[in-house]
Amino acid sequence: MPQLDVHASAVAIREAGVLIRGPSGSGKSRLALALIAGARGAGAFSRLIGDDRIALEARHGRLIARGHPKIRGQIEQRGAGILRLPYIEAAVIRVVADLAPADEAARYPEPASEDAGARPLNCEDWDFRGLGSVNVGGLWLPSLVLPACVGASDLALVILQRFRFGCESGSRPRQGGGGTMMT
Repeated sequence: MPQLDVHASAVAIREAGVLIRGPSGSGKSRLALALIAGARGAGAFSRLIGDDRIALEARHGRLIARGHPKIRGQIEQRGAGILRLPYIEAAVIRVVADLAPADEAARYPEPASEDAGARPLNCEDWDFRGLGSVNVGGLWLPSLVLPACVGASDLALVILQRFRFGCESGSRPRQGGGGTMMT
């Protein structure tokens, strides 16, 4: 597949990339910042891959995301301007989060299975039941449609809980933490 450039944001949490899509002004950057902060607060590695312009490439049955080279490590925070964050050059996208009008988002998504336990995240542990799937660059990926009208921290908590990034049900990610990731 040739490189596909998309208007999106992307973050890496532990070894997994999350591609965030939605119309302009829907909250992609806010959700990316909330995911990074929430994962870090839960003690998990998290980095920005890119904001606004993401290059996607299918390689060996996996979708690789990269931020645009001219704006690596930069993300827009409405009202505050451009922020500079630590970033990772590329990651394998494991799930697509689509921000959509409230009437298009699932009201009661199925809960994650209890058998995954609280062990460290491996992508095989992710519970994709109840999720949709979307074809991106010729590859089918699990997708989660989220209401754009909901606050970014609430959406981040849904994703962090759903994919077992260390947040207990009903709790808010704590501040601090960190981690490392080999690339």
